[in-house]
Amino acid sequence: MLDKQQEKGYWQYELESDSSISTQYILMMYFMDDVDEILQHKVAQYLRSQQTDNGSFTLFPGGPGDVSLTTKAYFVLKLSGDSEEEKHMEKARNFVLSQGGAAKCNVLTRILLATFGQLPWRGTPFIPVEIMSLPKWFPMNIYSLSYWARTVIVPLSILSTLKPKAKNTGTINIEELFVVPPELELHYFDDSSFSKKLFLMIDKIGESLEHLLPKWIRKRAIKKATAWIDERLNGEDGLGGLMPAMLYAYEAMDVVGVPVDNPRMVAAKKAMQRLLVVNENEAYCQPAFSPVWDTSFAMLALEETKSIAVSTANKKAADWLAKKQLTHEPGDWRECCPGFKGGGGWAFQFNSPHYPDIDDTAIAALAILQTQDLNFDLNVDNAAQWLNIMQSKNGGYGAYDVDNTNCIVDASPLADYISLIDPPTADITARCVMFLANVVKKQPKYQKTIDRAINFLWQEQEKDGAWFGRWGCNYLYGTWSVLYAFEQAGIPNDDRRIQRAVKWLKNNQREDGGWGEDNMTYHDPSLHKRGQYYMSTAFQSAWALLGLMAAGEVHSLEVKKGIHFLVSAQQNNGVWLDTNFSGAGFPKAVYLKYHGYGSYFPLWALARYRNLTY
Repeated sequence: MLDKQQEKGYWQYELESDSSISTQYILMMYFMDDVDEILQHKVAQYLRSQQTDNGSFTLFPGGPGDVSLTTKAYFVLKLSGDSEEEKHMEKARNFVLSQGGAAKCNVLTRILLATFGQLPWRGTPFIPVEIMSLPKWFPMNIYSLSYWARTVIVPLSILSTLKPKAKNTGTINIEELFVVPPELELHYFDDSSFSKKLFLMIDKIGESLEHLLPKWIRKRAIKKATAWIDERLNGEDGLGGLMPAMLYAYEAMDVVGVPVDNPRMVAAKKAMQRLLVVNENEAYCQPAFSPVWDTSFAMLALEETKSIAVSTANKKAADWLAKKQLTHEPGDWRECCPGFKGGGGWAFQFNSPHYPDIDDTAIAALAILQTQDLNFDLNVDNAAQWLNIMQSKNGGYGAYDVDNTNCIVDASPLADYISLIDPPTADITARCVMFLANVVKKQPKYQKTIDRAINFLWQEQEKDGAWFGRWGCNYLYGTWSVLYAFEQAGIPNDDRRIQRAVKWLKNNQREDGGWGEDNMTYHDPSLHKRGQYYMSTAFQSAWALLGLMAAGEVHSLEVKKGIHFLVSAQQNNGVWLDTNFSGAGFPKAVYLKYHGYGSYFPLWALARYRNLTY
């Protein structure tokens, strides 16, 4: 762990997702007619290694095939020179056709295909750029969307309105992936419910009236959207710090006429290039950087070891974190907290001033607090004040906004595969309690905030005793987060609700002493048992152990067996090797592998066990 610390004090591990981000990067190069053939070759090599035996591409290793991922990968491989007659291409094609063809791809994939002329624009939802002018009281305005949806949909509205065509489409097409010729396909949208039918009707009405819109209104809306993007471009860190948002912003700026040598375009391109992981033979693109997240958890794990060498490393890390705290910067969150003039949050990435992350703020502030360095008191105070005002009405915490819970938004065609809202969740709320429970000892004014958060957590407990994990897989993640928070808040371990959670953890321990959980529990927890998997993973075992120890079970047989599993699973280089995707970017749609989880979570669990038993 100490060897992995960067010179400036932070830790940064790779953040990997499915093949979608990598395929979109290659298609962006064709859209701009700026193809790096060496990079394309390496990404194609990576894609071939990701294909499963049935020809599909999956959201996570061992997961089901996904028609959108497979369609994009097939397209990129064909652009890269792979013949549709080759075995791997034939298998991919057969999988797509077995799922109903490329017409069944999700909305974002269909928009991408429309820019390449692979399907008509009527196969995509109507996203007029005029959404920029919708007032806040309107049911669906840009601030009713989550941060991740907002940063994608604003530039996407420009593309959808102007309907551009990629500059380099060559002679390649993927018409063989459609069951019905795309120009004849009548069923691009899901109309299985009344709300979906209603949105589709509104969509058609809006599109049919589009030609009546005065040109000056459209011109003003495009200017407004462009200005919104410009303010948030974020230099070489990119719009929102998220690859999809960066990519659409880059294409949108090109479509409205920003020259490629314009400093904004140069910086936007650099932001995307920085996310590439290029090896000797393969390359893939990360969805984002996670240095604040990695650094905070690395600090907590190292602090638990009580090693002499740690104090210097953590002081250096705390100095770096303190400089990254956001105080008076403009941010979208201010739209829901207009009366609060200060700040105190941290972003997930190196720099993303408009989008401080509540989860990262809580864990970064806790990591700094545990150094017990009085020089960081102001950082801790600012974080506590910011988290206090970011609490939602129900006592819980979302990831980026307050009360971002408008379910109407999720009924729109745009929400066909990811949620567009950011409601409070148990795991983030627990992290806030972890931190505030350590602050309230000196500042009692936060006790009401903690009490409301704890009440939310009790209401979120499942019947079997577990808690849902929105941002990590899955019930193991949610459950350890809450149990650890309850320990910090002083909730008695003999509370029957805590004992239900303890029983659930113990009942799901595997024979080898470890724990594991399948990402498929997000898709259907009734078919895929929560808290269970065919193998144990080090990071999920560490979560379970941290949860059990927080609940007073340090001397239990289950904890001893779990510790034995971690000790036996450690690699010779000191870390733990996990191939599983450990995080949920968007349940059912995007999963993440935090490469640092096999380092800091097992270390934290082992150190805590040592400290509690010796």
